[in-house]
Amino acid sequence: MSSGPLDELIGLLARLPGLGPRSARRAALALVQKRRVLLEPLAEAMTEVARTARECLICGNIGTSERCDICSDPKRDGSTICVVESVADLWAMERAQVFRGRYHVMGGTLSALDGIGPEDLNLPRLAERIAQDGVTEVILALGATVDGQTTAHYIADMLADRGIPVTSLAQGVPVGGELDYLDDGTITAALSARRQMR
Repeated sequence: MSSGPLDELIGLLARLPGLGPRSARRAALALVQKRRVLLEPLAEAMTEVARTARECLICGNIGTSERCDICSDPKRDGSTICVVESVADLWAMERAQVFRGRYHVMGGTLSALDGIGPEDLNLPRLAERIAQDGVTEVILALGATVDGQTTAHYIADMLADRGIPVTSLAQGVPVGGELDYLDDGTITAALSARRQMR
């Protein structure tokens, strides 16, 4: 049905989230059939991203310099930090265009089953930022999963003696839901109705 490089392309596409073998075959076929319009520009864009993309040293977002556009933006409110599990969650919050503070990407959530403990997350950097940056509120925008809520409570306990409000997203986020799959209206409602945890 296919050979060599095409098989490799299909195999690589099938590893992407949301794509299985059949979807990967359809995507590969579309790319090959529209080589000049899709495949060649995609290959160039991927090469450029592979060369320039890097993790922001401050928040953990993905950008093209040591400080991402959000951390570099003087119009953003540095006194409010929104803690998210992943870059995908940060992008979901930004897509809703309702939060004008800064972010902190945890790089995951606590999970006893997966062996992920506090030392595996970006917790020390969060504590440093709160101590140094004049933070007046921490918003925990973690998924409404068991691991997300466990992580939220851990962070709230960790920051309990700092004297700053620690709030979390409220209504609109379904139990078991993840931010990356929510629509903009749901994220807006959840951010507006956040509640204090401690």
